[in-house]
Formats: sequence, structure tokens, C-alpha cells
Amino acid sequence: MPVSATSDKLLLMGAILGAHGIKGEVKVKSFAAQPSDIAAYGALSDATEKRRFELSVVGTAAATRGILIARIAGVSDRNAAEALKGTELYVAREKLPHLTDTDEFYFADLIGLLAVDAGGKPYGRVVSVDNYGAGDLLLVAPEGASERDSFVVPFTKAFVPVVDIAAGKVALNLPADFFEIPEGEAEAEDELREVSR
Repeated sequence: MPVSATSDKLLLMGAILGAHGIKGEVKVKSFAAQPSDIAAYGALSDATEKRRFELSVVGTAAATRGILIARIAGVSDRNAAEALKGTELYVAREKLPHLTDTDEFYFADLIGLLAVDAGGKPYGRVVSVDNYGAGDLLLVAPEGASERDSFVVPFTKAFVPVVDIAAGKVALNLPADFFEIPEGEAEAEDELREVSR
């Protein structure tokens, strides 16, 4: 179930992308499995839990990408709506349904899981679950390596056949050439290294 998080207590449900029109409506990117469900859990908060936002969905801007048009209680003009741009919207985890099916989980539950190959050899840990419009991606950071060594894996059954929350791991099925850099890209990387010296 696509929901992200920053803590065990709060889960990231969406983000305000900016104002829509002149009457205080906003564009919201929803991370809920059904985008309009973002408004079904009552007031959302910012990461500090100091600000509350009561959303009512009034339309869709790009339904396939989870972008909605919403009103926020107390926001009635474009300037107030624009001031909220970039605000992340969180829900208390206890407001979400308790998952009983072992094949269901919140994306937040993936953060910190060990990523291993089919034989159990570790690749690193899942540090985020992202979606830039073409599908969900796991960012995996090798243990003790630099951020530059992190890699992205499509979060599909073909690449991630096993998610075992109870065991604290995900199994990755990566092609043999997954970590190879195509020849043209390798040359470009060498040129960049030369320029940066």
C-alpha cells in the first residue's frame, strides 16, 4: 500500500505542489493507494505536528499520477495557498487500517529493511521508496559505502520477488549485468572525473 514515512508514528501521505486558481485551492500529490483517500483520515499535519490541514478533494489534475485539486480549511486565496507549496502532509499511523495480510504493507515499512540476493548475500538497506511518475523505486544503500554507491531498483515483482517485513528483508532479483555501466556512459563518467580534477 503506497504510503511513505519519516517515523513509526507519522506516515507521509502527500505533499502540496502549489496553488491552483485564485480561490485558495491547491494541487496535492497523494501517496495513498487510492489518491482521493488522502482526505479520508481526518486532519493531516506537517512533520512537526504543529500545523493541521483539513483537506477536501474537489477534483483531479492528473489522476494517474495521484495529483488532486483540494481545498484546505482556512485557506481562501491564492497567496495563502502558494505559501503552502512544498508542505508535506502526514497522518498518524494509528489512523490507517491495520494490515493483516502478509502480502500487504505500507511503503514506510520497507525503509531500513535489508536488501539481499536470492542466496541471502546483502546488497545494503532500503533507504527510500520513491516515484517520479514511471513507477515505484527502491533506493538501496550498501552498508558502509558512500551515497554515490546507492542504487535504484524498480519495485516490481520481477525485481523484488520477496518482501518479508517480519524477517526484516527484501529479496532482489537483479539481472547479471545490473551493475555494469554501458560503454558510452562509462566514457562520459571518465571525462567528468578528468574535468573535476
